[in-house]
Amino acid sequence: MSESRLALNDVSVEFAGLRALDHVSLAVSTSEIVGLIGPNGSGKTTLINAITGHVKLAAGRVSIGDTTISGLSPREIALQGVSRSFQIVRLFNAMTVFENVEAAALAKGTSRDEARERTRTLLGEFGLGEKADELGESLSYGDKRRVEIARALAAEPRFLLLDEPAAGMNDAETETLLHTLAELPKSRGLGLIIIDHDMSLIMRLCHRLHVLASGRTIAEGDAAHVRSHPAVIEAYLGKGATHA
Repeated sequence: MSESRLALNDVSVEFAGLRALDHVSLAVSTSEIVGLIGPNGSGKTTLINAITGHVKLAAGRVSIGDTTISGLSPREIALQGVSRSFQIVRLFNAMTVFENVEAAALAKGTSRDEARERTRTLLGEFGLGEKADELGESLSYGDKRRVEIARALAAEPRFLLLDEPAAGMNDAETETLLHTLAELPKSRGLGLIIIDHDMSLIMRLCHRLHVLASGRTIAEGDAAHVRSHPAVIEAYLGKGATHA
């Protein structure tokens, strides 16, 4: 798969006259992982919603290569190769783990046999093979997170947007997740944008970081640059962060 680029150009989003995103520009290629960080209420999830068509833009443009995707429906954007997870897990609780992942592959127009093979592969990658027949509602929170990521990958996206994928996971589960996600750009040829409050995960996983505060970009760059940026220390990481 040739490399492509998902880009936001001067994107703004407003709710009831309040600006949740204020002229934010960000880009990720299919060869990299970008971490999106910032304090609560900074606009991180709104940015993901703006990319995926779940909120309307007040200004700006979202594109993949030369193709504008802003203004399309969430389903149309998904068919353009953008998959996501949600801050609050949204599994089909009455369906099995296998069925949850298979459904995402079928929704992309994949044949039943191919969908089943893809599902088996993903469940193996995420350590969920033994839970294939368990209902979504019976899973631990960490397992639900893994199923949701596997389901997002079942559509074979060019870009994967993850909203707090490590939430509810213990240290060992988070470490396993880190290594799995780190391989995705190479193994699946996709670009990854990840939101998470686990700064150890973010700093070790991401090639670049983009920091929001009050809906605006306050810093971007590699982990070392962002960690030492005065505005980031004050707004998000805390005064002791430069020594972490």
